[in-house]
Amino acid sequence: MNNYRILPRIITLLTLIYVLASATYKGIELESKSFINKKVELKIPKGFEVMKEEMMKMKYPSERRPTLVYTNETGGINVALNLTKNKASQDLISPHKDNFVKVFKNIYPSAEWKSSGIKSINGRKVGYLELVTPAIDTKIYNLMFFTDLDGQLLLCTFNCTEKSIKEWQPVAQEIMGSLKVK
Repeated sequence: MNNYRILPRIITLLTLIYVLASATYKGIELESKSFINKKVELKIPKGFEVMKEEMMKMKYPSERRPTLVYTNETGGINVALNLTKNKASQDLISPHKDNFVKVFKNIYPSAEWKSSGIKSINGRKVGYLELVTPAIDTKIYNLMFFTDLDGQLLLCTFNCTEKSIKEWQPVAQEIMGSLKVK
């Protein structure tokens, strides 16, 4: 008999928790976009625009900048894609991951590593690195993920400033999980 009195209270409590959690979560909508002659599909935050050339040159001063960057209105949150000249295959994803980890540890010895590894995403091996790197006036959260496309390394990155990590890290994971190579 006591269970029948407790059950409505539990349901009320769970409903309240759900409403409060929903009210505090600021959803970020993603939309699927196709790239590289429709061979790659990736979800990008709605409202993000292709970064203008001038901003790309400032943000990525190296001549090895990504070929395509989607960004928010301030340029502080970015999703970039680059089909590199590096040879790649499903068998080479692990060696590429190991090499990227080594390079990033040399370039950013003070980086805060979140994770690295290889996942199966939509039937493909995808390597990834997740770390927070120092910048001039802040820290940058980076999620870099990669796979092969037509014998070349497809490199995708998500980055945002440290103050946006809490809100954007789950979104970055969702973006990585949306990667499809056709």
